[in-house]
Amino acid sequence: MTPAVLLIDDNAVQAATRQTILRRAGYFVIAVLNPRRALDQLKNSEFPAEVGLIITDHMMPEMSGSEFVEELRITHPDLPVLVISGLDEAEADYVGLDVVFRVKPLLPDNLLASVHNLLLPDQSRA
Repeated sequence: MTPAVLLIDDNAVQAATRQTILRRAGYFVIAVLNPRRALDQLKNSEFPAEVGLIITDHMMPEMSGSEFVEELRITHPDLPVLVISGLDEAEADYVGLDVVFRVKPLLPDNLLASVHNLLLPDQSRA
């Protein structure tokens, strides 16, 4: 079974759109609108399935995507993370945090290819 994709975006419309794209492709997606809440749920193993990939926005209230990833790396150093941002220059905030960074707009095919490569890296090279 493919692990769950945790989608974090404070914009409910964008989160729902990405969730729909991923679900139609067969992924089990958990959407969370608050990055702080997502961290708490991860630390306490409160999700209904093992999270194999996190997709996060960069610009969010309370904490940015890079702040989220910095905290995530303390407890989950190897969990794949895809960051999606409208700010190309935001990529510099993720240096050393082992993420894949994509700039909006991210077309559905590009989103799905990025997710596939992160969840199944060995199959992508074959």
